[in-house]
Amino acid sequence: MKLKLDIDPDIVTMMAAEVKAGERAVTSAMREAGTGLKTAWRGQIAQAGLGGRLANSIRSQTFPKAGESLNAAALVWSKAPVIVSAHDTGPLIRSKDGFWLAIPLPAAGKSLRGGRITPGEWEQRRGLRLRFVYRRRGPSLLVAEGRLNSRGLGVASRSKTGRGRATVPIFLLVPQVRLPKRLDLGRDAERALDSVPGLIVARWVKDRF
Repeated sequence: MKLKLDIDPDIVTMMAAEVKAGERAVTSAMREAGTGLKTAWRGQIAQAGLGGRLANSIRSQTFPKAGESLNAAALVWSKAPVIVSAHDTGPLIRSKDGFWLAIPLPAAGKSLRGGRITPGEWEQRRGLRLRFVYRRRGPSLLVAEGRLNSRGLGVASRSKTGRGRATVPIFLLVPQVRLPKRLDLGRDAERALDSVPGLIVARWVKDRF
């Protein structure tokens, strides 16, 4: 007696179709999770008032870059990792030389190179010497003997009689400062990770039915 079993549909074809559906589901889910995390991080940075340029430094990429895989993965990163990490962790910042940290006051103005102006650059641009003022209570100061112009910036006094001349605080001096924690990137990363299983199932079901 000869027995023959025919399976319809063909089991090999059926399993291959399921693998393909799984590859599409996993890849699509990872792409959505990565894009969602990128959007969440960008939103956090913008809401923290850190600017659109830093927010747009957040990028995402799904792997493999082409095709689909059951081992698909998503990478989300920043092109300015040091700055983003600092606002995420709130580190304690000390001078690398063991001296004071000079924090510019409004009268100091802006640096021509971008970012905060330094005491050296300020002296070169204004043609004034800064003088150290120690204070027992509160931060010490770097001050200049000059005046405040119409924009509230410390500049040299042109008066020969000394009229309008004043001692203008230009920098605060502190031994260290703790950067406030303004981001919680780990929270959004955990949410993205937790969403992956549900996204895979939803994509798989949608593809199969």
